[in-house]
Amino acid sequence: MSNSNQQRADRRAFVAQLLAATPEALVVTGLGSASYDVFAAGDRDKNYYLWGAMGGATGVGLGLALARPDEAVIVITGDGEQLMGIGTLATIGAKLPRNLTIIVLDNGHFGETGMQRSHSSLGTDLVAVAKGFGIADAFTVGSVDACGEIAQGINARQRTAFVQVFIEANEPPRALPPRDGPFIKNRFRAALGLRPF
Repeated sequence: MSNSNQQRADRRAFVAQLLAATPEALVVTGLGSASYDVFAAGDRDKNYYLWGAMGGATGVGLGLALARPDEAVIVITGDGEQLMGIGTLATIGAKLPRNLTIIVLDNGHFGETGMQRSHSSLGTDLVAVAKGFGIADAFTVGSVDACGEIAQGINARQRTAFVQVFIEANEPPRALPPRDGPFIKNRFRAALGLRPF
């Protein structure tokens, strides 16, 4: 199966519009370009940037969603990072927190290691995988126009959702969030009303 004919969104425009429409959401970002995209959309205390936790974004998002059921939680990650942490989708499918939305920015490439083709451009259907793990509300989009409806679902906190966003295979200029892990953690905890440790 090839996604070569799929309409593709501009990644930065998609992320910026989605986050503008979900200003109170807690945001966990995957490794690399997803973090750059979120930071480029505007740094917020409620952004938790993962720098080196390849495959860990959905797991962190799940824990956060379970711990804070009254908060909307968005995981924004890439296809390569999601493929690395694919098993976490099984646990998400078993728990189905109503306040969790996973956004996979899929350019069909491993952007951080030289733009080699990823499995999502070689036949892996991430939506079918998510549905197989029990996430019924799993779908693809390829346009910034879909942001409004996705944001409504995020803000409503009525279901777990998995959104595969087909994006252009380009590399916008890097917008680097803070690299200080304790600072990011403590700032995020303070935004949640928790003391640093």
